[in-house]
Parts: sequence; C-alpha cells; structure tokens
Amino acid sequence: MWSFFARDPVKDFNYDILPETQETSGIWTLHRGKRKMGGEPVSVFVYEVSTGTEEQTQLAKTAFKRMKTLRHPNILAYVDGLETEKSLYLVTEQVTPLAAHLKAQSDRGGSGELEMSWGLHQIVKALSFLVNDCHLLHNNLGIWSVFVDRAGEWKLGGLDHMTPENEDASSVHPDMDKYDPPESPNGGEKWAGDVWRLGCLIWEVFNGPLPRTTSLRSLGKIPKALVPHYCELVGANARARPNPARFLQNCRAPGGFLSNSFVESNLFLEEIQIKDPAEKHQFFQDLSENLDSFPEDFCKHKVLPQLLTAFEFGNAGAVVLTPLFKVGKFLSAEEYQQKIIPVIVKMFSSTDRAMRIRLLQQMEQFVQYLNDAAVNSQIFPHVVHGFTDTNPAIREQTVKSMLLLAPKLNESNVNQELMRHFARLQARDEQGPIRCNTTVCLGKIAPYLNAGTRQRVLISAFSRATKDPFPASRAAGVLGFAATHNYYSVTESAARVLPTLCTLTVDPDNNVRDQVGTQPAGAAASWAGWAVTGVSSLTSKLIRTGPGAEVGGPADNTPVVSGTASPRTGNPVTDGVPVGKELTGLSKAELAKKKREERRKELEAKRAERKAAKGPVKLGARKLD
Repeated sequence: MWSFFARDPVKDFNYDILPETQETSGIWTLHRGKRKMGGEPVSVFVYEVSTGTEEQTQLAKTAFKRMKTLRHPNILAYVDGLETEKSLYLVTEQVTPLAAHLKAQSDRGGSGELEMSWGLHQIVKALSFLVNDCHLLHNNLGIWSVFVDRAGEWKLGGLDHMTPENEDASSVHPDMDKYDPPESPNGGEKWAGDVWRLGCLIWEVFNGPLPRTTSLRSLGKIPKALVPHYCELVGANARARPNPARFLQNCRAPGGFLSNSFVESNLFLEEIQIKDPAEKHQFFQDLSENLDSFPEDFCKHKVLPQLLTAFEFGNAGAVVLTPLFKVGKFLSAEEYQQKIIPVIVKMFSSTDRAMRIRLLQQMEQFVQYLNDAAVNSQIFPHVVHGFTDTNPAIREQTVKSMLLLAPKLNESNVNQELMRHFARLQARDEQGPIRCNTTVCLGKIAPYLNAGTRQRVLISAFSRATKDPFPASRAAGVLGFAATHNYYSVTESAARVLPTLCTLTVDPDNNVRDQVGTQPAGAAASWAGWAVTGVSSLTSKLIRTGPGAEVGGPADNTPVVSGTASPRTGNPVTDGVPVGKELTGLSKAELAKKKREERRKELEAKRAERKAAKGPVKLGARKLD
C-alpha cells in the first residue's frame, strides 16, 4: 500500500521524452516525445518548478489550464498533461517552433509566399478567435509563440501571459521590450497591443529577427500586396489599428496577400464536410492543376487524408484519382503501400466505368507497389471483367494493362484465364484495332507464359490473326511471329509458321505484304500509326515505331518486357525485324513525299477494311501492286 503512494507519477506517464531533443520555448523547454503504446510522435513542453520564479510557476500553471480548455483548429492542440510538485508536462500534437521551421525551409531554398500566406491566415484567425469570441488577450504574440505541425499548418501557442480583456497583462521578459507597442497600456482598442505584435511577427517572418523597434519602418522583404495592411498594424495611432477580423477581411480582398489558390483550397478543405457533391467534384477536378505549386508536406498530410476520405465516405469517384496519384509521388514506398494501395485495391471492385478506365490508364503510376498476391486475388478478378465490357475503350485499356500485370500473375491466371479472354477477343471482338492490339500484347507477354502454353497458343493465335479481315491484325500476326521466333523449333517454323507467312506474300493489303517481305522503311510505321485511329492510342504504346526500333520491342514508357531473355538463346525476346530506318538527312521535299506516301497507304488500308466488312476479300478481285 505504501509503495502505491510512494510511486513516481512520471514513470506511469503515457509518454516517453526522447533524449537530446530539448529546446527553449519561453519559460518551458520543448521536447520531442512519443506515446508509449503505439509510438505516435508528440511534443512535450516541460516546466521545472525548481528553475523558475514563483511568478513563472503561476504563469505555467495558468497556461496549463488554458491549454486544456481552449480548442480551436489554429491553436496548439492539447493532448495530455501531468502536473507534479516538481514539474509540469504539457503534451501537444507534434510541432516545430516557427523559427526552426523557417530556418529549415531556408536551407532547402526558402518557404514560398503561398505557405507564408496560409500560415499568417491561420495565426490571424486564431487571434481573432481569442479577441472576438473568447474576449481574451494573448499578450505574448511573436515568432516564439507560433509552431508548425507536420502538414505545415501554423499553430498559436505561448499562452503564458494570456488575460481576460479587462485585466492587465503580466510583465514579459525585459529583452522582449522591442516588441511592445509605443503607447501606454489601455491607450487604444483592447486588441491594439496584440495586432502591433502581429505586425512584428510579419516583419520577422519575412526579414528575420527584429534588431530594434525602429526597424519596423523598413519594409525589407514584406510582399507588396501585404505592405498597406502591415503598415496599419504597426501604426503609431493605436485606435486606428484594425481588429484582427477586419485585417483578415482586408487581406482576403481580390488581389490581397491572402487571396490565392492555396488559401482557397485550405478553406475549402476545412469546410468540405458541408459542401455539396457538385462543389466537391469541381474542387477535386481543379485541385490537380494546383497541386504542383503546393508545399509537399501540405499535400502529404492534409490533401491526401481528404482525398482518401472523399473516396471512402464521400462517393467522390474517379475525380479523386488524378490528384491522388500526384500526391502519391511525394510518399515513400512504405507510405504508398500503407495509405494508397488499400484504396486502389478497393477501387478496382467499383462498378463505376469512369473509375475503372482511369485506373487502367494510370496503372503505370502504381503497379510497382502492388504485390503479386493482391494482384491475383483482389485486382485481376475485377480487371478481367473489362475484357467483356460493352465499351470498346475499356476493353482496349484492359488489354493494355496486361503488359503491366502479366509479370505479377500466377500460373493459372496468366496461362489459363488470360489466354481464354485473349482467344475470345482475338477471334470475336467486333473492333479490328482491339483484335490487332490483343495480338500485339500476346507477343509482348509471351515471356511470362509457360513453355506448354507458348507451344499451344502462340502459333495458333498468330496464324488466326493472319486470317483476320482487318489488315492491321494480319500485319500484327506477322510481327508476332517475328517477335517470338526464338520459341519455335525448326520443325514448327518449317511446317506451321513459314506456310502461313508464304500465303501472306500475296495478301491484298500491301502493308501486310511488306511485313512478310523486305520490310521497306516506314511500312510498319504507317501500319502502327493507322491502327491507333480505330479506338484510341493504344497501338502506338504497344508497338515501337521510332527510328531503329525493333518489332516486338517494348513500347515507349512501357518497360515491362524490356530486355527479357529467351530461354532458348538468351537474347531478348524482342529481337525481330526492324520497322523503320533513321530519317535524319532527308530533305524537306523528301519528308513531304514520305508523308504523302504514308497517307496514301492509310487511305488504302481504310478502303480495304471497308471491303473486308462486306465480306472476305478475293485475291483476284483487284490487281495486286
């Protein structure tokens, strides 16, 4: 029993103070800390009774009580506390003193005006709350009483000298006299002293430590849009100094320092719960353009949680995807895995077509963070529905996504399920470009098929493609054979591949004949360029057509199968027939002639497709070139 009363309450405190993290903050020392259970980071303000005067101890105890009762988004948030005979422990959200934050930002190139504008907006709003709603005077406003959280939000602290508006303030430390207003106490409006110190804070934010009171007359680096309002704060006439609420209103006027996209975005996020769906949709749509100019910490710690919440509970839909992936670029691999991947996995189960197609289009941005287990059990089963979707664009994007997902698919999914869908698309899809692109994609993912599937599927699939009424599909079949030639035995090449290719030497379409034959420069290039006019730009992504490229080589920005070795020869499976020559050295006239020739071939291919839609083309129906 006696041991219970003798127990040190500090040992039972729920927080650990990290060593060597001490920093002076007025009469307190600021430490970094963490919760014992869970490890969440916090800040711990400590006051030692033995080192302070009786007046300071009373100030610390009063501030301790104030922190417990004052709740406002822009005032330092109280988390927990402990009061003993020897010490006071005040636990708050994790913060950094503003002076230290500005120095760190300066070392990294300096804080931008957008960040400064929102920070000052927050401090003025907190001051307005104290003066107008709580009828309290801060009496200690300065750079030392402002703290910054991990999202870059500025918080007002330093409540040691706070008093009701009808009481006199306690004396501040003598070396702070340069921040005192020139008039005697009660020489103006009740807020006159606080807004004077707000002016001093603005001066120090832009110019560094204030040497003396007279330095306030030198504007230094204070932005021009803020100058007239700053001058009102530090004017000699105390009665003319504006109420914090009016100062805020003046600076928010059009063209004012606090009127910009960053402040507007922050204000919207603060009230997002009461906005209607149309407003939220428009906000997230506009947000993508603005994120590039916003501070990184703000994007990670304020925008990202709102994006995740909007999707989870607000039915925001596909509009959150673009800003979500933009913010994702600021995250570490571990953070991305924890915060974004679970949401993406859930998004794939959505029936919203816009959501599904956006996910497929932007898969390159997140596929590297997906683990194989999640792909096979939670993502692929939903993605395959896109193969049978009535919307051609979704079918096409689903085919394209297989270039990225194939390396992560298990044996069953890649060799059975995927091949079943590819066979149906290649044989029965009504869109020629999709049949063509399925053939191209099959050639590219061949390295991920097992030997049995390659032997069973590839020659049959490419042979089927060579009989397609759509000319580009027939050409894709030829290119598929070329890209996968390392997988065929001599017997297979002689008995099954060459007879098929020989038939195509008299194909009605000269582009197809070119693929089988001598591969003249630009032939495959014009085929690829023409094929993408069917549904979208997929074919140009799947088939490289640039100078010196090789048939079956990895598409631009699609490094999925780049450099994959053939099990037979060790050479890349992308070895094939060149599809174009260097164009350097051609005159303008020659380039123009080349473009006209390619355009002519495109028109011929379109005419051939229209004829093919009416029925099979008879080889003797027209004179071959």
